[in-house]
Amino acid sequence: MTPVAASNGPALLEAVDLHTALGGHHVLRGVSLTVRSGEAVGLLGRNGMGKTTLIRTLIGLARARSGQVRIRGRDCTAERTDRIVRLGIGYVPEGRAIFPTLTVRENLVMAARPGPDGRRPWTLERVLAVFPRLTQRLRFGGQQLSGGEQQMLAIGRALMTNPELLILDEATEGLAPLIVREIWDIISQIRAGLMAAIVVDRNFRSVLAHTDQCVVLQKGQVVLSGTSAELAGRESELTALLGV
Repeated sequence: MTPVAASNGPALLEAVDLHTALGGHHVLRGVSLTVRSGEAVGLLGRNGMGKTTLIRTLIGLARARSGQVRIRGRDCTAERTDRIVRLGIGYVPEGRAIFPTLTVRENLVMAARPGPDGRRPWTLERVLAVFPRLTQRLRFGGQQLSGGEQQMLAIGRALMTNPELLILDEATEGLAPLIVREIWDIISQIRAGLMAAIVVDRNFRSVLAHTDQCVVLQKGQVVLSGTSAELAGRESELTALLGV
């Protein structure tokens, strides 16, 4: 897939010189990141390098020691997570975090709300059109789904919040190759609608193919960044940084 052209408009989300400590450990060390409307940004790095901590800091699940998180120029660094996500942030966490005792329909409908502009382009019908597997399993409990189906449900649930920015943490972790391809196809469909995204995945080639910009973290710092097209030409450097 050729990434959608990056937006030249104002920043939708900005991380500015973020420092975050967890359990007494200084995890993020001056991380800066910008996502513009309609732009997809890849976030790469080995395990333990700060990717999930960065995401959790962006949405208020972890608190920055210093620096700022801005959404459309508004300082949200100290805001509660529920207030941040209502500004148009959809989050698909590592591990999916679906509700196992709720049905597929209930998981989707309970998340439904208008976007920050009051519109609801992502309805239950539209989500099910993108995820036809879920249509066949609407009455199934979350715990009855396969790993791939749970990931589809987690993405669909995030879309039901009608976000302007979708964050996918470890989008294809632990899934069979056939399902992995299906998930990337779904991400392509979502991206075709010019939704902004932050995508974390271990397959850096797939991340580069589905994003406009990319950032590589090492020990909580940005060590490499640029357009995804540029970084695709630096495969040996990426391979060394990512240990693949």
